[in-house]
Amino acid sequence: MILRRAMGEFGFQVSEAGSGAEALEKLDSEPEPPALLLVDWNMPEMNGLEFVKQLRTEGQFNAIPVMMVTTETESDQMLAALEAGANEYVIKPFTKETIEDKLRILGLLE
Repeated sequence: MILRRAMGEFGFQVSEAGSGAEALEKLDSEPEPPALLLVDWNMPEMNGLEFVKQLRTEGQFNAIPVMMVTTETESDQMLAALEAGANEYVIKPFTKETIEDKLRILGLLE
């Protein structure tokens, strides 16, 4: 809910999926790719790491930036997410300013 509100305030249209598998299905059915994917490590069916790995094997989604937003704090997990293709990693709890900084780093905000 916090992310949804913040992303709306930054001018992004938000769509949600309950799992990584559902997110992949939604991506396949969308006419336009999203500007950004926010992914939690801890999701049912397909966790965030599995989602990022699958996403990056599908060439049409390689240009979409991915931000992992999670409670997972281990450096090994952060490294695994970035190696799998996540572009940024944010640890919960976070502030709106943290998300804004990451969006700027990704070139999605001026």
